[in-house]
Amino acid sequence: MSDGVTVRADVLIIGGGMAAAWAAIAAAKTGASTILVDKGYVGTSGVTATAGPNHWWVPPDPVRRREIIERKWADGFELGDPAWMERIIDITWRTLPDLARYYPFGSDGRGGTYYSGVRGAEYMRALRTYAVAAGARILDHHPATQLLVDQDGAVAGACGHARLTGQDWKIHAPAVIMATGGCAFRSGLIGSHGNSGDGYLLAAEAGAELSGMEFSIQYTVSPAWASTRTLPYGAARYYDARGVEIIQPPRGHAHYQALGAALLEGPVYADLIDAPVELPPILHDIQPFTPPPFVRKGIDMFKQRWPIKLFGEGTIRGNGGLRIVDDMCGTSVTGLYAAGDAATRELVTGAISGGGAVNSAWALSSGQIAGAAAARRGLALRGEAAGKARMAGTVAMHPRLTEQPIDRKAIEADVDHHMNGYQHALWRSEGQLTQSLALLDAHWRMIGDHGRAQGLALVGLRETAAMVATARWCTAAALARKESRGVHVRVDAPGLDPGGNVRLLTGGLDQLWTRPESRSYAEAAE
Repeated sequence: MSDGVTVRADVLIIGGGMAAAWAAIAAAKTGASTILVDKGYVGTSGVTATAGPNHWWVPPDPVRRREIIERKWADGFELGDPAWMERIIDITWRTLPDLARYYPFGSDGRGGTYYSGVRGAEYMRALRTYAVAAGARILDHHPATQLLVDQDGAVAGACGHARLTGQDWKIHAPAVIMATGGCAFRSGLIGSHGNSGDGYLLAAEAGAELSGMEFSIQYTVSPAWASTRTLPYGAARYYDARGVEIIQPPRGHAHYQALGAALLEGPVYADLIDAPVELPPILHDIQPFTPPPFVRKGIDMFKQRWPIKLFGEGTIRGNGGLRIVDDMCGTSVTGLYAAGDAATRELVTGAISGGGAVNSAWALSSGQIAGAAAARRGLALRGEAAGKARMAGTVAMHPRLTEQPIDRKAIEADVDHHMNGYQHALWRSEGQLTQSLALLDAHWRMIGDHGRAQGLALVGLRETAAMVATARWCTAAALARKESRGVHVRVDAPGLDPGGNVRLLTGGLDQLWTRPESRSYAEAAE
């Protein structure tokens, strides 16, 4: 690939996180020729590698599983799918122990093995090793820039650029899995810099639909000078600059509103003196990336107060993404599958965040499902001659007007402000959302009218375009859902719409559209 040679595979996976790795494992195990391309290094890129993820881990007790599923369905405001929840729980339970050959699971303290919680960096390293052992070929630092589609509109592979060699690449494949993760809009969330919505844009250009994009408001509480993970902060108390405690609910949107309002007025400080005594000795083992910023600052995080910031997580711990149209994680584009945060997680979380545990189980299981399905398609079409394929990419490649420099830094700052800024995200209203969408539309037109780049510059410009596109879909969906449901809160529509228990689909590039999905999910729990 370093010399720019065009190759063919049965399955192409785009992405490098947990879902991509599990998809590569599942596809390669079937004997399908499997290539995984990532913009970073598989094993260190993405949010999993910097975290200590848990998994939705429920023993195979039918009664217990049914109780948990019913509760999750209700908590998700009637947008989840119990059949999908049961499936994800079961696949996770059966599959995660397979990693024991590559990952040193710990003890559960009762003579058994503790499978559900893993250390992100070691977990991703183990998944890489497992994928390679299964037969997958991994191409690091090979960001994809556009999909290929055939004359019938089916996916036919992808094109991209090899960062280290400076060569463009093209991979023909009749089955492609989009596992590029979610989009945090460059909030500074640890591990999320590469999560710029690329997969959403690539898929939408090929005709894919999105779902649940309005559910994009979620934050991580972290020290103000460095994003870390949230585990210790469940026991935190918060104080303003005068030392007055900020009284807020322990969780949910109102919790973030209280902290956001205080942060707009001045610094806010966290106090972990009430944290469980068992936590400090084991935190480094559970979430190894959390303590170092405090050590470097000379702060004892469990004995001193320190300033915080809310880091936006967008669709990473929100739940919007590419619409899933069948039980194989297929999208609305033939031959294109979606897994992990690149896909909507409404199937298992409804209108609320999947947090770490449910999202991790979804990444594992959707990766397995998509990998197996893509392999079946790829193997079935292996002997057929590849037809003529066209490149689906548009924005930043073919400017409509004269080519001009694009101020990516300014555009990305605007996107971050309107998607993660407390005053915008935490108090959504029709007027505020309309203003945000007008600005985002202007940025989209600017890139479409004047943006053009090649090579590594194209990778960067496409990232900017993908963030703008993702922000527009999120904002359009938030405008269309005129109620407050789950993590989507409208201050001008604070109640539930009795008819709002339908998923909201979104799509389009220059002209956005939104529409409710045709079915209601009220009957799903029956």
